[in-house]
Amino acid sequence: MVTAVAIDVPVAARQSGRWLQLGLGILAMVMVANLQLGWTPFVEPIDQKYHWGRYAIQWAFTILVLTQTWLVPVHGYLVDRFGPRLMICLAGLLVAAAWVVNAFADSLLLLYLGAVIGGVGVGIVYGGSVGNALKWFPDRRGLAAGLTASGYGAGSALMVLPIQATIATGGYEAAFLWFGLAQGVVVILAGLFMRAPAPGDVPAAATVAQSQRDFGVVEVANSAPFWVMYAMFVMVGVGGLMAQAQLGPMAKDFGIDTVPVTVGLLTLPALTFALSLDRVLNGLTRPFFGWVSDRIGRENTMFVAFLLEGLAVYGMLSFAHDPLLFVILSGLVFFAWGEIYALFPAMCADLYGRKFATAN
Repeated sequence: MVTAVAIDVPVAARQSGRWLQLGLGILAMVMVANLQLGWTPFVEPIDQKYHWGRYAIQWAFTILVLTQTWLVPVHGYLVDRFGPRLMICLAGLLVAAAWVVNAFADSLLLLYLGAVIGGVGVGIVYGGSVGNALKWFPDRRGLAAGLTASGYGAGSALMVLPIQATIATGGYEAAFLWFGLAQGVVVILAGLFMRAPAPGDVPAAATVAQSQRDFGVVEVANSAPFWVMYAMFVMVGVGGLMAQAQLGPMAKDFGIDTVPVTVGLLTLPALTFALSLDRVLNGLTRPFFGWVSDRIGRENTMFVAFLLEGLAVYGMLSFAHDPLLFVILSGLVFFAWGEIYALFPAMCADLYGRKFATAN
């Protein structure tokens, strides 16, 4: 009995600190969300100033996403190797630098350079924060990954109106500059206190089946289930990213972007309403479906969510010209899309272990 007390009490005390680690990861994710999810309001002002055309300007968004995603295995390896503290602090510097470059970009080349810098910074924060959550919460992996990813999904919802107001009063350059600097500083502050769990810091209990062995990156890359998950992730992700990048231009093309829409007691222009609602739902879906998956399994949860996403995308294609339906259906698209950022990391860690969860 004495031995049990001597072991259990310190472990319980150390485990209580994992909620702080989860909170720091969420905070960092909130701060980098605008680089991707807050991009839409900048497209038209940039085009009005330089007349580069939407197509050329939107390549910056594409470059950001490509840089953010394709380099994550490298970021993950570095986070697993050197720990989240160093890498997240470095990411904060990159996040700030990206929007500072955008603020002064007078050529497409500089705009694309800002996208590359921002993509690297966002990728480090995203992979590092989600990977750290997976390591700290093997017993609630879906919920932890969902809560962390929700910071990215809902984080920009807080900033939609302030960014739009800053663009309207001070120009898009001021919005890039001041929001970029503020976001970078907060990421650095969060990174200073982040760490990976030590042996004994985390519980072993789990409600879903999990691997008893830690698989390295090479082993995972040679595993067929990984590539099935990868293909599924890409197919679902494309629809959401497309809607995310083109939501503003789509509303303008239909002529409904400034049409007032009332839902309950709230009335806002259709595009502003859609952007705000989409951010909130895109954040809420991640912990919700993550929590569900901890109880009914990842595969069953994916079936329900992906069916809902398909129906929502079809609805957008058919009824987006109606302002109210535009707001509702775009929200449904993001609600049924954002859960992939909770379900797939959790499933990957379930299948391939905790030690290399960030890189995998």
